[in-house]
Amino acid sequence: MSEVRANTVYFRETGPQNTDRTLEVARRRAEELGVGTVLVATTRGTTGMRAVEAFRGYDIVVVTHSTGFSAANVQELADENRMAIEAAGAKVLTTQHAFGGVNRAVRKKLGTYELDEIVAYTLRIFGQGMKVCVEIALMAADAGMVQTGEPCVAIGGTGRGADTAVVLVPANAQTFFDLRIVEVLAKPRLE
Repeated sequence: MSEVRANTVYFRETGPQNTDRTLEVARRRAEELGVGTVLVATTRGTTGMRAVEAFRGYDIVVVTHSTGFSAANVQELADENRMAIEAAGAKVLTTQHAFGGVNRAVRKKLGTYELDEIVAYTLRIFGQGMKVCVEIALMAADAGMVQTGEPCVAIGGTGRGADTAVVLVPANAQTFFDLRIVEVLAKPRLE
C-alpha cells in the first residue's frame, strides 16, 4: 500500500491573521506538486493582491463577490485593486456565486432553502473557507478560467483574509460531484 504524506496547518482561530501563513503553505505545496494554477477568493481585493505577490509566475484567478452581493449595483472589489491585480497578470472573475443566485432569491422570497444552499451548509461543516474554496472552483470552471480534471490550489477564508487552502480538482457546477478535494493544506481547527 502506498501513501502520500502531506502536512496540514490547523489555525487556532479563523480570520485574516492567517492570510500570510495560508499563502505560504499553499505556495510551498504548489511548488512540491508542480501545480501551476491558483484560485483565490477576495472581497475588496486585499487578499487578492497578497496572493498575486505570493504566487508570481503562477496562473492566478482572483474570484470576487458577485456585483449586488452586499447591495444592489455595488461591486465590493475596489477598482484600484482590480487594476493592480490584472496589471500583475492575474485574471479577475466576477460572476454569480455557485451556491447562490436564483435559489437564494427563492429563499429570500419564500423562506425556504434550496439544494445549493444545503450543499453550502454541508461544506461549512469543514469551515467557511472550505465552502469558499469549492465554490470558487466551480465558478472558475464554469467561466472557463480553470481546467476541469486538472489539480489546482484554491484559497478561501472566513469573513476577511485567507485561512483555508486546498488542492482540488475542479468541476463545472453541473458536474459538481466530480469535484475532488485532493489535500487540505490549511484550515481553522473548529471545535
